[in-house]
Amino acid sequence: MRRRLFVLCATFAFVACAQNPAVPPTPVPTPVAEATTATPLKIDAPTDTQPLTVMTHDSFAISPETLAAFEAQHHAKITILNSGDAGSMLNKAILSKDAPLADVLYGVDNTFLSRAQQAEIFIPYTPANVIFADGVDVGASAPLIPIDRGYVLINYDIAALQKLGLEPPHSLQDLLMPEYKSLLVIENPALSSPGLAFLLATVAEFGPTNWQGYWKLLRENDVLIAPDWNTAYYTHFSGSSGKGPRPLVVSYSSSPAAEVVYSDPKVATPPTANVSFAAFEQTEYAGILKGTGQETLAKAFLDFMLSDTFQNDMPLYMFVYPVTKSAVLPSVFTQFSSVPTVRAQVAPALIATNREAWLTQWDDIMLK
Repeated sequence: MRRRLFVLCATFAFVACAQNPAVPPTPVPTPVAEATTATPLKIDAPTDTQPLTVMTHDSFAISPETLAAFEAQHHAKITILNSGDAGSMLNKAILSKDAPLADVLYGVDNTFLSRAQQAEIFIPYTPANVIFADGVDVGASAPLIPIDRGYVLINYDIAALQKLGLEPPHSLQDLLMPEYKSLLVIENPALSSPGLAFLLATVAEFGPTNWQGYWKLLRENDVLIAPDWNTAYYTHFSGSSGKGPRPLVVSYSSSPAAEVVYSDPKVATPPTANVSFAAFEQTEYAGILKGTGQETLAKAFLDFMLSDTFQNDMPLYMFVYPVTKSAVLPSVFTQFSSVPTVRAQVAPALIATNREAWLTQWDDIMLK
């Protein structure tokens, strides 16, 4: 539910990719928040400090104490420049490259990574003495640096499926079975990052030229298309945070943890759970923008984002997963939102080449 307090949904630039990582109860935006207003958030700091502006998507969230720790250590004053969804943010950074609006950019994900690299708006930098978690490919993202990961998959309402006498689905193919007809709600991939991630999971499963047949069958099984994550989760999903009749929803692997954290009254276990297939991995990156007058301080901030202080703070603010080996997940994550073992992935370059064509094909199949 991404980015954030539960992050996660980021609207796409060319079509709006809403809301980057994730989350439920009490307004918890998800990996990508679907706000569009860009309002800088200024953190108080001593007046004799160096300024540093960090451009982010609107789902960025971290504790004030964490930012204050960096400011105190480096005598800095940080301005967080919220710049819409991840795609809109990247557009702004590219269009302002001759007069950059910020020193650091955070929040580009792997669906836009190739575009960010091709824009050549970042200064190369490799943090020293950082041990990344298994599966985090630093070299492939250069000059951008991985900061967090999230996983889009299907959440299910435990009680609702039990009432129907059904087990949760065990594969994408299961979703085509008659017993799951009219039970699934997904987000429009042209408008929502989890929706795009689910589309990409089907591309990974069935291949870049064969996924269309699967969606034709999914439509026949009465899948519901919502415009964004908030509508899918809070309106059509039947989980505790939703009011709708559908017990299956495309959301985030961290959503069950958010259900516990934001429950009121408090619950010991979440009413929702994750399926064990087709989890699309979303990685978010940060980089130093060319033209910054604060290159040294910007490098220090990237180092800080990879420190245990920052990495351990992220999960309960943006409901994403750390990328460093030394980071420790909060217990609510390890209990209810552990990293999926069966993951789907599509190479960023393949996404960049085919994204618009795939979205056009999806639209022709599902909405016309």
